Amino acid sequence: MTEETAVPAALAEAGWARAADGAAIAKTFRFRSFRDALAWMMRAGFEAEAMNHHPEWKNVYNRVEVVLTTHDTGGLTEKDIALAERMEALPGPR
Repeated sequence: MTEETAVPAALAEAGWARAADGAAIAKTFRFRSFRDALAWMMRAGFEAEAMNHHPEWKNVYNRVEVVLTTHDTGGLTEKDIALAERMEALPGPR
């Protein structure tokens, strides 16, 4: 995926957007509680590990801010898109 490639429509509709520098995609997930956010992070972490891809993320109470980029290439790749799609498919109230 090149820097000019747009975020797939399904991900854009779900709230994913390119970072200002074009090298990443980001989304803030919101949950009912810290417990729900933490449970989702555990599931997402297992998905990321299975792909050997590790998100940059931050959790504050019921929010999880996720940034996906491929550091080896210095920008956005299909690997980032695939992990975002897996994150979207995870169960959990948002």
